[in-house]
Amino acid sequence: MQPRIELLAPAGNHECLRAAVANGADAVYFGLNSGFNARARAENFSLEELPGVITFLHRYGVRGYVTLNTLIFTNELQSFAETLAAISDSGTDAVLLQDVGAACLAREICPDLSVHASTQMTLTSAETIRLAEKIGAQRVVLARELSIHEITDIAKNTDMPLEVFVHGALCVAYSGQCLTSESLGGRSANRGQCAQACRLPYEVICDGEHVDLGNQKYLLSPQDLAGFALVPELLDAGVTSLKIEGRLKSPEYVASITQHYRQAIDSAVSGNPVLFEPKQIEEMELTFSRGFSPGWLNGCDHKMLVPATSSAKRGVFLGHVRNISRDRITVALQASVRRGDGVAFDTQADAASQGARVYEVFRRGQSLTESVSGGVVELTFGREAIDFEKIENGSQVWKTDDPQVTQRLRKSFQSSQHGRQQPIGLKVFAAVGEPLKITATLSDGRSCEIVSDTTLQEAKRHPLTQVMLAEQFGRLGGTPFMLQNVAATIEGNPMAPFSVLGILRKRLVLAL
Repeated sequence: MQPRIELLAPAGNHECLRAAVANGADAVYFGLNSGFNARARAENFSLEELPGVITFLHRYGVRGYVTLNTLIFTNELQSFAETLAAISDSGTDAVLLQDVGAACLAREICPDLSVHASTQMTLTSAETIRLAEKIGAQRVVLARELSIHEITDIAKNTDMPLEVFVHGALCVAYSGQCLTSESLGGRSANRGQCAQACRLPYEVICDGEHVDLGNQKYLLSPQDLAGFALVPELLDAGVTSLKIEGRLKSPEYVASITQHYRQAIDSAVSGNPVLFEPKQIEEMELTFSRGFSPGWLNGCDHKMLVPATSSAKRGVFLGHVRNISRDRITVALQASVRRGDGVAFDTQADAASQGARVYEVFRRGQSLTESVSGGVVELTFGREAIDFEKIENGSQVWKTDDPQVTQRLRKSFQSSQHGRQQPIGLKVFAAVGEPLKITATLSDGRSCEIVSDTTLQEAKRHPLTQVMLAEQFGRLGGTPFMLQNVAATIEGNPMAPFSVLGILRKRLVLAL
């Protein structure tokens, strides 16, 4: 039986954590604000609140992984060891490590804490994975530069569980090997301080001569990875976990991307094709996109991966500018737009970017209040929100935000119960003269047992039955659990008042 494929989502703060849980993540990875974290700019979590975070995740059957994926200096080893011990004590399911020495230290002082080798270790072959195994790694995150063909070859030559990035931002260099940020600005990416030098505009000098590339200035900025259509191939390749990048992204991004990859994985596991409606892809693009691509999963295609015209979030392609007047811009639409939507206009690389919320939408002189798609419309904006002189006819227009989409995504994780329940199975033993014994087992194998305070009496009219037990213990609304099945062993004709069964149900929920 093939093990369940894990969907691993990012969380840079508590809202992102809830968004991941509510939208179907099997596991969540996050960093600590105490350091040793490759996303130091994220809000992150404190060491003190970590036990509560892990308890919250486990309540919904979700695993929690802490990222300690930076290089560790010698004078930090004591602090790092104390952090490791606290993480282990919190019930955290695994830590992601870059530093080889840190991995060895973790194995020595926290042998029960699972170690995952971070993508910053630059693991690109079965041979490198064997080295990771020797230092205690129990899972590896493969380099993002590998193709599905290469991943398949690696999986055939190792028993190590493999984790692969399936969506999100791409670095232009191998993670863990890039020194650009350190060289240009003194901020080391291997210490959590990447300055994103790859997102800056550059010029090309060849033999001392400037090469005019027109509006292609962002020569090191890759498009984002969006591998949803390749999920079936990744599963066939032998991947254990599909990972979403984005600890610096919004909770709406986490909600949408997690939701869609949950659908993709479930479809692929069921043997069905992964098919998304255009509106679904547009929603993912709206939450964050520099342009979607398969990254390196289909092999190298540098021109596709780096169009070089922008490094900013773009969202959904809305259309082209047809005319610019004193107070409005005419756009030939390729997607829908309405009042309040955020839009951005492509400008020359050396010009300030132009974007704002749409104030009004006109068609043939009539102001439109509903969404409109196709045809030609005129857009107006707030006073001085747009510098019209920096926009040219023919420029591409992008929809960067849709408040209605944002509102819907926020609803998905603002409920106190997060719309998610773990299935539980019950084994019940009931016999006259004995206490009622109930064992509950979660899908991950964890279990607990509760026993009634009093013994069961002989029934005069309504003895316990399996149907009655399923009905009483199935009343789990407002809890993180749902009853999947009941297996009851009943000897004689025992009975128990409904009030007693209700008390036992509440005790069971607390125990779980």
